[in-house]
Amino acid sequence: MDKIVERSLLFDIYGNLLTEHQRKIYSDVVNNDYSLSEIGEEMGISRQGVHDAVKRIDKILNDYEDKLHFASSFENNQKIIDEIKDELKKLSDSGVDCRRIVELTDKLSEDL
Repeated sequence: MDKIVERSLLFDIYGNLLTEHQRKIYSDVVNNDYSLSEIGEEMGISRQGVHDAVKRIDKILNDYEDKLHFASSFENNQKIIDEIKDELKKLSDSGVDCRRIVELTDKLSEDL
């Protein structure tokens, strides 16, 4: 998985377990694509301090994932839903009315 996508997914899942300070720094890196210097200037810490904080936060989030596996479960479930949608499309193309199943699958996908 691409590092940016992985960081974003882990942050979405486990971000609320971080401190407010950690969330702000990591959100600026992952979601806002700010440079370490920009974040440091905004937060009143050095660029190196931001770098070290991001490395610590990466480790914290990866440790959560190693223990809880929510991100990997999410990805696996999303792949299964995509396969179901592909099969439903085939059925629908052959004339079977699958609208309700498609609606439920879409809702399930949104709720993940």
